[in-house]
Amino acid sequence: LYWFTRTVASSMRLYWETRARPLAFASGTAINVPLAVALFPKELPMPPRSWVERVFKDIRQWTAMPRGGHFAALEQPALLAQDLTAFAGGLDF
Repeated sequence: LYWFTRTVASSMRLYWETRARPLAFASGTAINVPLAVALFPKELPMPPRSWVERVFKDIRQWTAMPRGGHFAALEQPALLAQDLTAFAGGLDF
């Protein structure tokens, strides 16, 4: 798709930026918004929960998916939708 629309270069920008300057949080950073994590086995990287807990203080849902990868919405749409629905259903607005 990127090849035909001539947008492959811009699609790679995020990967280049992440490699050039990895995501890092300042010591003591705390993010206090509800968070859901869905880990798909064929996706990399898969951070350990302990790393995520250092910064994200309101982890509401942590799901280790049985299958899927980088394109989870295409590969396992039912699993992803079920997980997102469960997370959203637990939020209080």
